[in-house]
Amino acid sequence: MKTYTTDRIRNVVVLGHGGCGKTSLIDSMCWVAGTSSRHGRADDGTALTMHAPEEHAHGVSIQTTPAFAEFADHKINIIDTPGYLDFTGETLAGLRVADAAIIVVSATAGVEVGTERVLEFCRERGIPRFFFISMMDKEHANFERVFEQIKEISGKALPVEIPVGAGPGFSGIVTLFRDKLQRFKPGTSKGEYDEAEIPAELTEMAEEWRTELMETVATTDEELLDLYLEELDLPRDVALSAMATAVSARDAYPVLCGSSHLTYGIRAVLNKIVELFPSPVDAGPEKAGEETIEADADGPLTALVFKTTQEPHVGDLSFFRVYSGTLENGTELTNTTNGETERLAHLAVPLGKERREVDKLVAGDIGVVSKLKATRTNDTLSAKGTTTRIDPIVFPTADISIAIRGKARSDDDKLGEVIHRLHEEDPTFSAAFNGELGQTIARGLGELHLGVQFERMARKYGVHVETEQPKIAYRETLSRPAQGQGRHKKQSGGRGQFGDCRIRLTPRERGAGYEFVDSIKGGVIPSKYLPSVDRGIQEAATNGVLAGYPMVDFAAECYDGSYHSVDSSDIAFKLAGSLAFRNVAVKAGPVLLEPIVEVSVTTPDEYVGDIMGDLTSRRGRVQGMEPASGRTTIMALVPQSELYKYAATLRSITQGRAFHARKIRGYEPAPHEVAQKVAAERAKE
Repeated sequence: MKTYTTDRIRNVVVLGHGGCGKTSLIDSMCWVAGTSSRHGRADDGTALTMHAPEEHAHGVSIQTTPAFAEFADHKINIIDTPGYLDFTGETLAGLRVADAAIIVVSATAGVEVGTERVLEFCRERGIPRFFFISMMDKEHANFERVFEQIKEISGKALPVEIPVGAGPGFSGIVTLFRDKLQRFKPGTSKGEYDEAEIPAELTEMAEEWRTELMETVATTDEELLDLYLEELDLPRDVALSAMATAVSARDAYPVLCGSSHLTYGIRAVLNKIVELFPSPVDAGPEKAGEETIEADADGPLTALVFKTTQEPHVGDLSFFRVYSGTLENGTELTNTTNGETERLAHLAVPLGKERREVDKLVAGDIGVVSKLKATRTNDTLSAKGTTTRIDPIVFPTADISIAIRGKARSDDDKLGEVIHRLHEEDPTFSAAFNGELGQTIARGLGELHLGVQFERMARKYGVHVETEQPKIAYRETLSRPAQGQGRHKKQSGGRGQFGDCRIRLTPRERGAGYEFVDSIKGGVIPSKYLPSVDRGIQEAATNGVLAGYPMVDFAAECYDGSYHSVDSSDIAFKLAGSLAFRNVAVKAGPVLLEPIVEVSVTTPDEYVGDIMGDLTSRRGRVQGMEPASGRTTIMALVPQSELYKYAATLRSITQGRAFHARKIRGYEPAPHEVAQKVAAERAKE
């Protein structure tokens, strides 16, 4: 395979809401370019970058999958990403190693919640992008409506081509830079077209769109504006160059359109990637702590691993981007994250599930290598003797949890190791045993995300799990002061045991924790025994008096007591402290505390009422709403116990068009009926 210089490489991530046509677009791009030998489809699972068994089972992309297209003497690395927010970690990994993005929007569904979310990711990353309106051949396709939606959310969108017809009548595109009509040839498979003059019935519409394009381009430079005002037009090469500058500066977001299924408009997408998107050289340096790394093929070798996975009969695969230097087959590098030495043999470039071996990779290129012994996602590989470490991908925090256990003893025995392997492949998934709850709690970004991980456990490692509702980490506290005595006396021949203390328990503010106060006067309890009283109180408080949950946020004041010069000891006063706590806590108005979660739901406006009704039914308290361009974010406080499988309910209510995030806010007293129910269930346990 040909080696491309850095200036002839483009790294593009394809983003969008689930089901908008990302995977089909990539398949068509690679097919039209001739890099892929077949034209597949996402809806039947034959698309180039949709190859994992779990993707076929669910009918959606669930992982970041790189491919490439060789076009116009350029290598275009194309990174497919999931559209569902359960797999945001994969999306952010793909975005991290790209220099530009294509945001795909369905011509029928238009801008959706996921569209806005990935646009925000692009803004945070600060990369250029253009929009592709897909599925122009589908019934109810509407370019003008969707373009206006894109313009509303982006602010700087402008068309560089417009469709001729829509739905079954979609037959061509008008390219505004060339001011020509591309009439597609029905029955051809690689987007072939005849170029012609724009027909009279389309002239007025095309002129309006072209005027908007040229005026926008002209305003990016004072000399261009003077030329445009003089000529009322701009030469194509001048306009393209100015547009490329505007795109790189994030001052313009071109909008293209087409049909991936018919391959109509796909050549235009490939052309615009080459013409408008920056090369790794033009994209600017990469951050590595206090350093910056230039995309220089002659510089010191530095690469970032952005994805690791394990394949049967192959082993571990590490996907990486070379940021500097030239990587040759068999090179030994230092993993500057952990200090290990790695030898990179059998270098390859990824093409969906295929890998094509190469002799070397230059700065800016993306590759894959197998069987690295100590390298994982986010590790930096550098030339020996260097310490450079590229800033890592910042993955989102997992906030959905479920309890798991092995179906059989053999599954339990292997569970810990398999969880570790899956976490290395996907840092947004984790699981650990919670001693307080007595359960292994798995955490992920959504119920679908967790379900897919359990399917991978079974397929890759033969470990099968059962799931159950996680127990809730309730707490107990006190509502009023109380005082009393704890007296431990035991005589069984010989030296006895004696400890006697009087304590006062007082509620503290939520989150203030525990405090022990020594108010002993006159030495009625020797000071050496007071730490034992303290320990006894704390140990007893780990199993509260209401439902056996830890008691929190109270002060224990030891103000009186007595001792025996022979029979008193540390253990005796520890037991006395424990008895005192139990005697007094029941009189101090014990209260059950339940964890409260701050839930943020972003939804299309038409579902606001249904979502608020559902949140209220879960004892949720709406704290506020933030409307924005047809969507509303609802903030609410909801008891954690009411949120089990909430993501599935939200998906059902909104047809998958809303998403939510959550974080623990703190603890609040549970209603009396809830406290009674929890205490009864705890007693059964």
